[in-house]
Amino acid sequence: MTIVKTKYGRRSFIKTTVLAGGGMLLGFSWLAGCKPAGSRGEAALELPDEWFEINGFIKIGDNGVVTIMSPNPEIGQNVKTSMPMIVAEELDVDWARVVVEQAPLNTEIFTRQLAGGSQSIRQGWHSLRMAGATARHMLRQAAANAWGVPFDEVTTEMGLLKHEASGRTAHYGEFASAAARLPVPEEVQLKDPKEFRIIGTSRKNVDGQKIVTGQPLFGLDYRRDGMLIAMAVHAPAFGMKLKSVDDRAARSMPGIVDVFPIKTYADDYERQWCDTDAFNEKVVVVGRSTWEVMQARKALRIEWEPAAPLESTDGHRVAMDVLAARKARVVRRDGDPEAMFAKAARIIERTYTAPFLAHNTMEPMNFFAHVTDERAELVGPTQTPEFMEKSLAARLGLPLEKIDIQMTRQGGGFGRRLYGHFMVEAALISKQVGAPVKLIYTREDDMTFGNYRPAYRATYRAALDEAGNLLAFHVRAGGIPESPLFPDRFPAGAVDHYLAEVWSADSNISVGAWRAPRSNFIAGAEQAFLDELAEAMGKDPIDLRLELLARAAARPVGDHNDYDPERYAGVLKLVREKSGWGQPLPQGVGRGVAAYYCHNSYVAQVVDLRVEKGKPIIEKVCCAVDCGIVVNPDAAVNMVEGGTVDGIGHALYSELTFTNGAPDQTNFDRYRLIRHGEAPKAIEVHFVESDEHPTGLGEPPLPPVMGALANAIYRATGKRVYHQPFIKELRSQLPG
Repeated sequence: MTIVKTKYGRRSFIKTTVLAGGGMLLGFSWLAGCKPAGSRGEAALELPDEWFEINGFIKIGDNGVVTIMSPNPEIGQNVKTSMPMIVAEELDVDWARVVVEQAPLNTEIFTRQLAGGSQSIRQGWHSLRMAGATARHMLRQAAANAWGVPFDEVTTEMGLLKHEASGRTAHYGEFASAAARLPVPEEVQLKDPKEFRIIGTSRKNVDGQKIVTGQPLFGLDYRRDGMLIAMAVHAPAFGMKLKSVDDRAARSMPGIVDVFPIKTYADDYERQWCDTDAFNEKVVVVGRSTWEVMQARKALRIEWEPAAPLESTDGHRVAMDVLAARKARVVRRDGDPEAMFAKAARIIERTYTAPFLAHNTMEPMNFFAHVTDERAELVGPTQTPEFMEKSLAARLGLPLEKIDIQMTRQGGGFGRRLYGHFMVEAALISKQVGAPVKLIYTREDDMTFGNYRPAYRATYRAALDEAGNLLAFHVRAGGIPESPLFPDRFPAGAVDHYLAEVWSADSNISVGAWRAPRSNFIAGAEQAFLDELAEAMGKDPIDLRLELLARAAARPVGDHNDYDPERYAGVLKLVREKSGWGQPLPQGVGRGVAAYYCHNSYVAQVVDLRVEKGKPIIEKVCCAVDCGIVVNPDAAVNMVEGGTVDGIGHALYSELTFTNGAPDQTNFDRYRLIRHGEAPKAIEVHFVESDEHPTGLGEPPLPPVMGALANAIYRATGKRVYHQPFIKELRSQLPG
């Protein structure tokens, strides 16, 4: 077993408190120690009417029921189930006796109350295990004291305390109160992964029944007596500001309470990273019902005027060609790539592009707010409650302790809900009208608002000698307004002469994190180029990658490569085996492969597809994943499947364009998403068996499948695709 310290420096990792109901409460920090939580003063066995999300406290009732609370937002990644499983494992409790409950925002107890970066399980792994193990230790000690036996002779199993020599047993609830009065141990033992009974087994989503029966879990479901509905109108194009508004007709309409302009952030406010807002000035309509507010918005007469010139908006591919000619910045140079290109017998050069993309969460943006002079209460879907608490406090002029944020389950995030301007808007509106308010964005409001996936462009070059050997590798990548390049990722470290350059261009179009930021483009471009390079070198695509990875493992170039070449090769070998790579395929079916490292995990995918009348039909995707220990296999498979479909859909169909700074696509009638009938007919998921600590999984399956898709299209049609959405280029190349 592993011995771990429960304290970090002067900060206690775990704090015990006696509950009013005679139970035991353990509050624990997300990453390190925690500050004293204080008594919650609630009966341990009292179950809430509704429970949302995961972790932060362990409550043990006097009947042995365990309630596990969590601070992390649940955005569909199933951490509300998987994270309590980790605590329950080390606590050694019967999963059937576990209740999961959402913790509120509380920065005195928790850290990293955030859903982003595929880091929830990875960052919480140690603290969650320690919390469960510490509770189990204290329960054993309480039983040993009561029974008058040595601590080491008291064992646990499925929520029961046992002393084999005397035959005594008790469930945890019988010693919960006594355990709560004991001092926290200086160190505890963690289980050996071979002893896991819960981790590594599939458990159903704890909210599953509520979701399928339509119970109110989401922000849009939230209601409060006296609640008004609000909607905001922003400028029709980026780079514009409010000039004037005539609201007389709107004010006279039924159900309308007020109409007024707001500035989401004050001019002198120093914005956090999560305060991205391209349209700071908005006109707000508040009324009794959603329908009445929507009708009144149409009656507004608003004038907008230019605020600043746009450097780059319309026709992203044309603009990118011009912008890419600007001077780039070298971010990595190994060897002498210029000399190698100068003497090359052959140079392969290819350019790849991708457009802006919207997030399009299933649940539109919304938030409830009730703000008075004394306090602010907010309820709704957010990925960044801890950060937005600070934004709200600064904008409202209230101390942090007067801001109360309650998190609902979220109908998707994908990075969109990292940016909480809509929470600030709801709070300002509530304060203005002096009533509880729910702010609602329509699909059009959100799709035209910004915070998009940036538009990207990457040019790859490879130098070959007369025998077809790789001499040098060069990548030059940029975008609006950032470069997608990770200079220290594969194939960096595997080529003696390597050059990486970046460039960027500013724009009034606001961008933000979109599932697997930057990787969501550069992985597909890189993997498509490696496929073309393998063909030019006369090598099998998987063999070429494995040769390069073997070189990176044996004789790495440079000191800052951010991937493990052996684990990288491991997923390629697994997907080669499981997909039947190299075996004959049905006529017309093309097979493409890709592999990528991001968010601390490794994913390789093989796509089998055929094309009929310009329409890709995806027969199967085989996925190999190394994400360390898999906590909840069913949930993990679901995430890989979802990321795979998401990546395929956006690479094939999705695009956001602009005319004079205004988005051309404002709803799903013009913004194309993948449809049910276009999804892969089968997706196989295989995990590398591992004792490594868990790593990211929500995002890593998306980036490589874009490259595997492009490579499969080539194998099926003989035509390469370089520009997303692929469907346009594919249909332009094929007859009929």
